[in-house]
Amino acid sequence: MRDREVPTVATPPPNPHTGELRLRPPRHRVERRAIGWWTTQALLLVVPPLVALAVLAVLLPSARFWLLLGLAAVAVAGIPYVLVMPQWRYRVHRWETTEDAVYTAAGWLRQEWRVAPMSRIQTVDTVRGPLQQLFNLASVTVTTASAAGPLTIAGLDREVAVAVVEQLTAVTQATPGDAT
Repeated sequence: MRDREVPTVATPPPNPHTGELRLRPPRHRVERRAIGWWTTQALLLVVPPLVALAVLAVLLPSARFWLLLGLAAVAVAGIPYVLVMPQWRYRVHRWETTEDAVYTAAGWLRQEWRVAPMSRIQTVDTVRGPLQQLFNLASVTVTTASAAGPLTIAGLDREVAVAVVEQLTAVTQATPGDAT
């Protein structure tokens, strides 16, 4: 592995007043390259309609006004989305694994913080789509016995993702319980 330090499984510090474990936001940021990945995804969502509307406006003079109005609407919504969303997501997305649980914080407009106890974990998977491969990133999906669905840590360095999967697999195998 390169000179990248893989975060290790740790136990959160106890509450100094009660001695009990306390829940807190996760500590680790995702890889900074995730900004480029999210920006590319946003561009792939916004640019095709802009190009299609521009081409149609040139080819269909009778509908030009409405097509240019649509083009302006897509640009007004799409350009801020491309510029703001990736940066905002990077500031929000966090993750952490401890001996007791997996913590995630994700989202940008609708933000979500989730905790999955090790005893509830059923499977741990790594996903690398084509764009993630381009940016040398991966996502780790932790499936639990929860109606809320799996936890996903998106935007990890590929090598960190592999190490996290190995850690979680080892810790969950050593954790008593049947994950149901």
